Amino acid sequence: MGNPDHDQLYRIAESQGGYFTTQQAHQAGFSDERLSYYSKNGLFSRIRRGIYRLNRFPMSPNEDLIVAWLRTGPDSAISHESALALYDLTDIIPSEVHVTVPRTASRRRDNIRLHTSHITPLEITSREGLPVTTVVRTIADVARTGLAEEHIRQAIDNALARGLVNKESLRQAAERYGGRTRRLIVKTLSVSE
Repeated sequence: MGNPDHDQLYRIAESQGGYFTTQQAHQAGFSDERLSYYSKNGLFSRIRRGIYRLNRFPMSPNEDLIVAWLRTGPDSAISHESALALYDLTDIIPSEVHVTVPRTASRRRDNIRLHTSHITPLEITSREGLPVTTVVRTIADVARTGLAEEHIRQAIDNALARGLVNKESLRQAAERYGGRTRRLIVKTLSVSE
């Protein structure tokens, strides 16, 4: 490897809350030996195997989500109950990190609940430096996977009250996703009108 490019690594890490993977460090010219050296000397913190944080960035309260996203790859997004928690729409505390990945992704990851599904770029947004499914997509996902009706109602009511969604976007999602998603959205909206 050539000379490490600290500026390139900083730009990578900055867009990810200060975190980066070994592979990203290699792309910026850092050898494994350099990663180890900078970790021992306090420039980097090794978070887990293959994942580091630049110490000039504070530790994120969402470190578990960032690590899960970095482990599952750039085409993944935080989703389902983890997205609800990130948006603070329900009082659910997920027992594992939920991530949606493309259908071609590997399904085995410790402490990560992988959901394989097609997500369009319009169904992903950024929240606290993380790619996360939009509120509408998140509500549709948790409704389809069987989350308790009371939590879905709570998420919809909170999202509407905070202006994160509007009734029209929820009605469109109800038609697009159908089934249980449609029934729960229609029922919740009819109560709030």
